Amino acid sequence: MDLIFFLVLLGLGLAVVVVIMTSLWLLGLRFRNFSYVDIGWSGNFAVLAILYASLTNGWPLRRWLIAAMFVFWGLRLAAHLATRILGEPEEGRYVRLREEWGQKGSVNAKFLAFFLFQGVLNVFLVLPLLLACLNPTPGLHPLEFLGVAVWLLGLAGESLADRQLAAFKRNPDNRGKVCNTGLWRYSRHPNYFFEWTIWIGYALFALASPLGWIAIAMPLLMLHFLVNVTGVKPTEEQALRSRGDAYRAYQATTSAFIPLPPKKPDATP
Repeated sequence: MDLIFFLVLLGLGLAVVVVIMTSLWLLGLRFRNFSYVDIGWSGNFAVLAILYASLTNGWPLRRWLIAAMFVFWGLRLAAHLATRILGEPEEGRYVRLREEWGQKGSVNAKFLAFFLFQGVLNVFLVLPLLLACLNPTPGLHPLEFLGVAVWLLGLAGESLADRQLAAFKRNPDNRGKVCNTGLWRYSRHPNYFFEWTIWIGYALFALASPLGWIAIAMPLLMLHFLVNVTGVKPTEEQALRSRGDAYRAYQATTSAFIPLPPKKPDATP
């Protein structure tokens, strides 16, 4: 691998996402809604996938296959989030961050740092794609076929969970209630679980390429962020504020992350 070329690609990718995330931060300032960071986070993967697949010289089928996986997932998630964010008030977790981060000036600066940090993570997390795009070996390895299969499972699960939650929220009879139907009966966050599954698929695909072992870190890092930082933890905190005892009852019977059979209502959490 040409180290200088590799570093140039990383630098170019970083420059692109910095421009995108700074633009979205300015948009957030304009409309007082920093939820736009979620759209940028998802869409950046698609942008980086096209950029790296276009500039690298690995075996064409491999690099465009992994790029298509990132593009399709990134754009699907960005579109889903956009329907939830655009034209709506700022999401509760970002309202909460405003309160925690203090006065207006420091809040805006901290949100800029937050946006840029998400962009840096984009560039780091897309390493499985970049490593695969640089692999010149013709033919697909069994690990790459396995990676595609796991990715498809994750994509199907995440899409289904999103559709089920959206359908639940559209029903006015469910206002103030907790969604516990479909996949949400078996996990409080099936969308995050299947998103993690997608990242396992990316890592498996990259393992067939030189230095692909580096990709193992990505699903581990995503698991940490999904459970402890930007996913389960703040979502649960917001749900407890807005749903109260109804959500506490849901927590007592339903797995937090991995889909499992629900417990009986009187079981010990």
